[in-house]
Amino acid sequence: MENIKALYLSQLDALKEEITLYKNERDLWVLTGIIKNAPGNLCLHICGNLNYFIGTLIGNTGYVRERDNEFSDKNIGRETLYKVIDDTKNMITNVFDNLGNDDFTKIYPDNKFGEYPTYAFVFARLVSHLSYHLGQINYHRRITGG
Repeated sequence: MENIKALYLSQLDALKEEITLYKNERDLWVLTGIIKNAPGNLCLHICGNLNYFIGTLIGNTGYVRERDNEFSDKNIGRETLYKVIDDTKNMITNVFDNLGNDDFTKIYPDNKFGEYPTYAFVFARLVSHLSYHLGQINYHRRITGG
């Protein structure tokens, strides 16, 4: 369980680093070419996704997801994005610290990821989703000169 938690935390640290590497904060909200989602929105989406699928459905945090806002909110400052990331890291730590190895085989309480997926499957699926969008942010930063 510790390795999975560490993987999520390192990926969220990488997300924060990508946000930091933008020279111009405004570029976090710039669309270019065929890119349809700004890095700021992808950051909000990554954190909203984790807070819902891990925080709410496993950790019973009470987080209420507003998925549409993850893509419609604009021009949020870098410091606010950092706070969203840090809050997500805290949630990950709290939830994983309350799980045991036997929880990997539990059936996830939602069929969004197929019929009767295990926690282990959902954890793998969610970290791959995080990594996918992290790569999009990295690519966007490099092509915009950020």
